[in-house]
Amino acid sequence: MGDITLAALLFPFIFCMYLSPTMTSERENKTFLARLCEQAERYDEMVTYMKEVANIGGELSVDERNLLSVAYKNVVGTRRASWRIISSIEQKEESKGSEQHVSIIRDYRQKIETELEKVCQDVLDVLDESLIPKAETGESKVFYYKMKGDYHRYLAEFASGNKRKVAATAAHEAYKNATDVAQTDLTPTHPIRLGLALNFSVFYYEILNSPDRACHLAKQAFDDAIAELDSLSEESYRDSTLIMQLLRDNLTLWTSSDGNDAEGAAASKEDKPEEESAAAPEDKGEETKAAAPES
Repeated sequence: MGDITLAALLFPFIFCMYLSPTMTSERENKTFLARLCEQAERYDEMVTYMKEVANIGGELSVDERNLLSVAYKNVVGTRRASWRIISSIEQKEESKGSEQHVSIIRDYRQKIETELEKVCQDVLDVLDESLIPKAETGESKVFYYKMKGDYHRYLAEFASGNKRKVAATAAHEAYKNATDVAQTDLTPTHPIRLGLALNFSVFYYEILNSPDRACHLAKQAFDDAIAELDSLSEESYRDSTLIMQLLRDNLTLWTSSDGNDAEGAAASKEDKPEEESAAAPEDKGEETKAAAPES
């Protein structure tokens, strides 16, 4: 982003910083600082500021919740990407029989897993203790329950045994809660409802190894949205159609393989299902392809 564009973007917030203390609030200042952190790509600090905003009281605005989502998704996203890379290297070294290297890599992978677990649990605590209890609108409830499902899903990605089962069960419950509210309060073309369907279907495919249910959910969401596309508001048209394209991309990926290749496609880094994107305005935070918009 050019200097002029960045200056134009930040001017309103910089201006507010120089107003008298009585004209600015602690909430506004911390939100502003979080924006600065985002521009500087200092996401760990961005998380700290947005957690403080969440604990100040009252329901978060759409802008605030998007900032919180962006912060956490970038913090967890880099670690998920690292975990995938290290896991891939570990498999290659195992195939070579390099015991010494495998031991070193395994220790490092476990270090990343510890970091991931800490970040995910931090987000889940904020959701359970502050955000979900304060949510008043259907939109915010869907947003937070979806977010809860996402972070339990991230835990299930690297967990094993009973820990994986617990994380998967919690993710399914959160996604189901979000879906129940979405079907009542949000239109089929609403970006948050579509993003929920996208991520829930990825959960079925990658975590529960249920391609049939994943395809059914994704196709149903896509078809329902297509049926009401004419009523889509101009404001959300871009976001909604982007997620619809991701749903279609996943359906193409999931149905293009023979039954025997389904699990292989799910595990392929190159063919990683799309998740809701970290750049998506309505959620402002997940991934793209292999780390996919919400993956």
